Amino acid sequence: MSDITGTARWSGPSADMAGGRNVWLACLIALVALLVSVNLANDAAIDMNYGWDVRVNCAAVDAHADGLDPYFVKNLKGTRLSYPYLPATLDAFRPLCAGGFLVGHYRGVYLALAMLCSLLLPGIGRPRHWRDVALRGLFALGAFVGFEWVLASGNFAILGGGLTAAALALLLRSARPDDRHDALSLAGAALLGLVMSFKLVFCPVLAALYFLPLPRRRKLVLMTVAGLGFALPILASVAFYPNLFSSWLLAISGGIPGQHSVQIEETNPSLLLLAQSIVDHAGLPDSKPLVFAIYALTATAFVLAPLGWLLLRAIGTGEGSLPERLDRWLIDHPLGAMRITVLAMYGLYLCSPRLKEYAFFELAVYGAVLIVDLPAAALAGVLTIGVAVPTLVSLAGMSIEGNFIQIAVALVCFWIMLRTQSAAPGQHSSCEPRDFKSLASRRSTCIREL
Repeated sequence: MSDITGTARWSGPSADMAGGRNVWLACLIALVALLVSVNLANDAAIDMNYGWDVRVNCAAVDAHADGLDPYFVKNLKGTRLSYPYLPATLDAFRPLCAGGFLVGHYRGVYLALAMLCSLLLPGIGRPRHWRDVALRGLFALGAFVGFEWVLASGNFAILGGGLTAAALALLLRSARPDDRHDALSLAGAALLGLVMSFKLVFCPVLAALYFLPLPRRRKLVLMTVAGLGFALPILASVAFYPNLFSSWLLAISGGIPGQHSVQIEETNPSLLLLAQSIVDHAGLPDSKPLVFAIYALTATAFVLAPLGWLLLRAIGTGEGSLPERLDRWLIDHPLGAMRITVLAMYGLYLCSPRLKEYAFFELAVYGAVLIVDLPAAALAGVLTIGVAVPTLVSLAGMSIEGNFIQIAVALVCFWIMLRTQSAAPGQHSSCEPRDFKSLASRRSTCIREL
């Protein structure tokens, strides 16, 4: 199928939709949207002391403003949790916490930011349509119950999700070989690097920038800029907050006795903790090298190898080295390349060794870019497995904390999207050159920049 026909199967103003052939899909989407709305309304009606993370974060900002070390929990008012972010964020977050408005009204603010994500997220090779925006919003709000955990905890993952959406909008809008708006790409790369600095374990996501449909030199420049964006808050923390940086290192490594610490072994639904669970249930010696070996094998088998196999199948055999063939294929198939870029970001994020329940909201932001391009059956599968199933689990009152429901449904969604991408032959957009002369001319223009 072509890129255009594949993406217009259900949501475009097509004859199929007008004829009612996809009424069942519209009903499914409406049902899933109802489940998500009921679930969020049900959580809002429960009288519980939610929002512990936003209170911790703003208490740390206030402690820093008062001249106290915010990485010692004893200096934070009303909490026993520690502040996990770099020292440079203490002044950056100060306007957010000023006056106590965010702490008192964070639910409404977070809901507005989540809906803004759906407006910011770009479409790949298709005009903006309200149905796409609504579908992205549904996925961002409901997928993997990540946003539900953001609302419950008040975690600043909502900021990461919003900034990620903005970065993707800048990167994918300008990721064309003949596009000269380098400033947009550079800004997007720097913003994505900055987002990764919030939680350092997610930095491998930046490697996915190599799959953009750009000449190799430009991609390496973008990756360098993203790396600088990632390193800037760390360098600023070292240079301008040296004492606090030392305290931050102690806090995240568990070096401050008698307080909550952010360690990689902390309970979370990640592949690393899945490996730890396998070791425990198998009665094997509890050694970190063994756990990390199983974790690496699991991440490779479930995510990295399938993604690599997709790329190898796409580029095939031909002249030149593997990197050269990959670069040519990405440039010749810009829409497919942008989808693979976002799919790689999704997969690399999913492989993180520390993937907390609320972090699945940011994962849903990557997935929201891809779902509008899925054919009807695949879209129905992703909405059912990724949104409806975890939402029903939540509505049933079953806790997902401490188990692997979120990562299981996220993996299945990844495989569905990967399978859909690999099943699409040709992968040429109707806006790409069809005749060999124009294709060769465009390719030579791009290769001159490699």
